[in-house]
Amino acid sequence: MASTNQNRQLVNALWAKKTSSEEGQFWLPLVVHLTDTANVINWLYTSWVGEGVKLRLEQSLSLEGAQKLVKFLGFVHDLGKATPAFQMKGSWNQDHDLDDALQAQLTNAGFKKMQAPTFMKQSPHTIAGETILDYYQVPDSVAAIVGAHHGRTIDNRPERYQKPYQDNYWQSSDSEVQKPWKMVQEALFNQALQTAGYQSVDEIPTVTQPQAVILEGLLIMADWLASTEYLDTAKRKPLFPLVRLGESVAIDTKARFRNAILTWKTTDSWHPAPVAMDEDPYYIRWGFHAHEFQQKMTAEIDQATDPGLAIIEAGMGSGKTEVALLAAEQLAYATGRNGVFMGLPTQATTDAMFTRFNQWLSKIAVDENLRLQEDELHGKKAYNPLYQELVRASNVDAFDEADDLDHREWLDEGSVALNQWFNGKKSVLTPFSVGTIDNLLLMGLKQKHLFLRHFGFSGKVVIIDEVHAYDAYMTSYLDKALVWLGAYHVPVVILSATLPKEKRNELISAYLKGKYGDEYQNRLVAPAGWQDKTAYPLLSLIDGCTLKQVTVDSKSSGQITQTVAVQRFNGDDEVLIQKVLAKLKDGGVAGIIVNTVKRAQALAAIVSQTSDIQLMVLHSAFLAPDRTVQETELQRLIGKHGQRPQRMIVIGTQVLEQSLDVNFDVMYTDIAPIDLVLQRVGRLHRHPIARPAGLAQPQLFLLGINEFGDYGEANEAVYGNYLLRKTDYFLKDVLTLPTDISPLVQSVYDEQTNQQVPGIDQPYRDFKRQQKRQHKKAGAFQIQVPQTGRYGTLHGWLKRAHISVEADSVRANAAVRDIQETLEVILLQRTPNGICLIDGRPLNTVTALEIAQQVVRIPAAVTKYPIGAMDQAIRELEQQTGTLFPEWAGETWLRGSLALVLSEQKTATLLGWQLSYSSSRGLSYQKKEGLHGK
Repeated sequence: MASTNQNRQLVNALWAKKTSSEEGQFWLPLVVHLTDTANVINWLYTSWVGEGVKLRLEQSLSLEGAQKLVKFLGFVHDLGKATPAFQMKGSWNQDHDLDDALQAQLTNAGFKKMQAPTFMKQSPHTIAGETILDYYQVPDSVAAIVGAHHGRTIDNRPERYQKPYQDNYWQSSDSEVQKPWKMVQEALFNQALQTAGYQSVDEIPTVTQPQAVILEGLLIMADWLASTEYLDTAKRKPLFPLVRLGESVAIDTKARFRNAILTWKTTDSWHPAPVAMDEDPYYIRWGFHAHEFQQKMTAEIDQATDPGLAIIEAGMGSGKTEVALLAAEQLAYATGRNGVFMGLPTQATTDAMFTRFNQWLSKIAVDENLRLQEDELHGKKAYNPLYQELVRASNVDAFDEADDLDHREWLDEGSVALNQWFNGKKSVLTPFSVGTIDNLLLMGLKQKHLFLRHFGFSGKVVIIDEVHAYDAYMTSYLDKALVWLGAYHVPVVILSATLPKEKRNELISAYLKGKYGDEYQNRLVAPAGWQDKTAYPLLSLIDGCTLKQVTVDSKSSGQITQTVAVQRFNGDDEVLIQKVLAKLKDGGVAGIIVNTVKRAQALAAIVSQTSDIQLMVLHSAFLAPDRTVQETELQRLIGKHGQRPQRMIVIGTQVLEQSLDVNFDVMYTDIAPIDLVLQRVGRLHRHPIARPAGLAQPQLFLLGINEFGDYGEANEAVYGNYLLRKTDYFLKDVLTLPTDISPLVQSVYDEQTNQQVPGIDQPYRDFKRQQKRQHKKAGAFQIQVPQTGRYGTLHGWLKRAHISVEADSVRANAAVRDIQETLEVILLQRTPNGICLIDGRPLNTVTALEIAQQVVRIPAAVTKYPIGAMDQAIRELEQQTGTLFPEWAGETWLRGSLALVLSEQKTATLLGWQLSYSSSRGLSYQKKEGLHGK
């Protein structure tokens, strides 16, 4: 009994967390934190994690075995804190009184000769925990999870290189001094076994590497939740708070856990129901009746017994998005997922889709009387009005005791909401989300806490839209993500109107490789000629290890068949604008889509100088609020039910081909790869309306072709010569949609057709060289494919991780795109009334968020040359910002931002370039001769 009491005293003296503030000194006993984490991880596993994720663990571990292992990991994860190396650490704010008090507590309990080990930093508590588990002969694959629970992995078992640091574990080589440390470590290890329900360490199973990644993500989430003191900054919603030093530590951990979960869980879990096929599910969800294409795709997906990957190829405006969202419900039900992620190429496309996604999810929430949690995942989400509306709605405290229950009836009707705990790296855990594709591609990038991202996606249905928009660099990351999604048996829906068959085959192979390993090729059951299938529209569905390909007549795809007249134009810009104006003499709306912002601005200037016709410009070089205004106005004028003007010209860049549902009477476009040209054509005669004389038939004018094979320096800098040359060759004078979409895309992207194209050899070599460079660059920081054998562990999984992205989400997102680094600034204006926003409002009359929204990217040309120009620009802007706006350092929205202050004429000079801004034309730049940086 005495020995048991002594063990208890020793264990209770160990601390897990400590801090001090004006409110006093606080700490948390180690055994309490371990119990908290075990309780949390057990609840998350049984009540929050989806059945599909559990199945991946329980297939080899059994239902009971998986739950035992989860509880064991939760309790044992911080065992490494039961060491002198951790217990002698100072407090983060150097409160020596607090440190001395806790050290005295350890001494009073029976620890001897307390002093900080000389090399204590060599044994961080994560590594110490894994080393102790090795000592107790816990399987390597499980011990490595404890060693990596702070987000990083080590390359090998730590036992050998930790041997020189025994003082970090037992204080001294003196057996009497070592004794209490060995006692607490053994006591806590045994308590972990008991908590899990193990009789001995021999019952702890080995796990595969993909299972270890999921368990690690779950453990990190549980640890972070059990380490959250309060849900709110006002400290009115306690979760797992520390206790005041000197007060009784008799904590009721069961009550503490129960109260914390009731506070934290502000939304409901989704348990998807089967989609009712005896009625029209499209009418139930959206109020319209499905056409044959949608009916057939949905019926095929519904019949799958082990659905994996679904690739849906259909024309622009055919209703693919609705097929995908309904498929998400079907696949979630079939595979036990309880969330959905939808990834898109850009922030603009994400904002547009977030509205549609929110409407779909809100309908589910109302129909099933649930409060479902959603989020938008990209760096500018706070500027999206719908997201702001959700923030305001979610800040209504539905669980505040002061609320009148009569005012909470809206909750009973079903709704969608945010949860403030799911921020930063935790946002990927949100059950329902729409985000830029970077969020998914980052599954392949070695970086700290990558386990959390994998765990977040393992429980969702994943939808990837506009997959044709990803270059070789991004596709390399997408392939790696698909391999891991396949390993987790995550259902994936991929959408495209213009998908080359080679990329389709690549995506299918990546997913199957993840799900079945390299031997999938021997197991795959597929129709003859599946790799060369060009039918359109087309569903390619992986069901188990069987590939099904289903098509319908293009006339049943929900699209109007139309014939587009294609003409090439190679005159100068002044002649082009005169041609456009002549084309609109009887009225109409012309769209001019070009490949660079600079060209869009130059054409807009010519229009303004030669005509008073209504003109709108849209590209990426606008302030966020101005771009929102432009897009909203454009939708109002030429959207599906727009109030169309008599005559108008719209000039834009690629943003017009991606995100807006607009309807042009005639289109002019710079030459681009065929899939992008077809996307642009999707905005031509998009909706059936009465059109002016001369524009009743769709007409496409192809620009930027000096002669065959010569597409100008700017166009070739963006897209290269190879794809432009093949597009120019295969795009004839008449285009029939949607019939010609797939044949054209396959002809341009199939290397077998190169022999038909004059002068293609050198452009092809350049193209392959660029692809090889992109693949090599992308592979530098990619994780390996899953190790599914019994000896696969987390050791080395993040070896040589991309350190520079760990604390910077912007850099992380850039790492999965082959783009040049650019500089983002807050654009302001100096006026006689002081410094104001560009719209004239003084800074003291607007909120910090409104100031933060005034962001724009400096053109890459300004900071590209010479070497060091980017750093010089940052230094100049940091100095200016710090001098003019020192108060920004204390503002959440503005901290770390750089300001560029324009003159009254809305111009400024940076690195020898003159920058100018117009709310109707955006940010332009011009080399200023005679200044530094010439």
